Parts: sequence; C-alpha cells; structure tokens
Amino acid sequence: MEKKEAMLVDVSKEREEMEGARRATGISSRSRTGGLADLSVVPDSEVPEKAVRRRFTAEYKRRILREAEACKEQGRLGALLRREGLYSSNLNTWRRQAEQGTLDALSPKKRGPKEKKPDPSICRIAELEKKTQKLEHKLRQAELIIAAQKKIAEIFQMPLDPEKEMKS
Repeated sequence: MEKKEAMLVDVSKEREEMEGARRATGISSRSRTGGLADLSVVPDSEVPEKAVRRRFTAEYKRRILREAEACKEQGRLGALLRREGLYSSNLNTWRRQAEQGTLDALSPKKRGPKEKKPDPSICRIAELEKKTQKLEHKLRQAELIIAAQKKIAEIFQMPLDPEKEMKS
C-alpha cells in the first residue's frame, strides 16, 4: 500500500481567532510555543486518478494457500489475510480453482471481450461470393458488347458470321 503524504499547514490565524482571551492579556500564543503550535499536519486529500486492479501470480496464490493451511491456531488466518491485504473470498476462490487442478485456473485471467477467431468456412464463403460477383459483372459486360455488335451489324447490313456467308 502507498503511504499518503502529509502537508504542513499554517493555522496561526485560525488559532488567534480562537484564543481571543489570551491576546487580551498581551501574551501571544506564538511567543509561548515558539511558533510550532501554528503548524498542523493535514493528510493529502488528492484522490488518485484511477484505481489499479491487483493481479496475483499462480505462485503467489499457491504460497498463500499453503500458509493458510498451516494456520491452525485461532486468529492466525485473519492475521495472514490482513498482512497480505486479502479477503477470505480470495482464499475460497483460489481453493476452488486449485481443486480443479489446472494451472490456468490459478493464473490471472485477461479481462475484457474475448478475441474471436474467424471461422475458415465463413472466410471461404465470403471469398467465393466476391468471385461470383466479379464474374457476373464480366458476363453483363460481355452481353452488352454482343448486343452492341448485333445492332452495329444490323445498321451496316453486315453479316455477324463472315464464315457462314462465304460458304453459302
């Protein structure tokens, strides 16, 4: 845990307001105490930006579980938890994970949404659909070109297949 920093604050004006009777006698509170009474210790009131989530390694969890099992006398388990800054629910969860027998259960888990791996069949389907669209576009272009050639041949009264006309 981090220790909070303390600041020294001058409270002489506030103290003089409270000690009006002493000032009337001509003896100031500053002269009697040497000025040290005017300084007061005030804890730093700044709130940290963001709390940091604790992460425990598998080795740490195993060590704490061994120490907890060794605590036979009353009060020693509570002292262990206070010393380490843990809750009894941490021990319960870690014990349950240890019973499952997997090291992964004891290691910290990554938070947030799980990464999805794309299904290869879905990728293949998308690839084939894209290829089909390209081919359909080329087919439409070819049909338009053929239709235009037919109209041009009709306008100029040219045969579409010159080899057929030569044979006849």
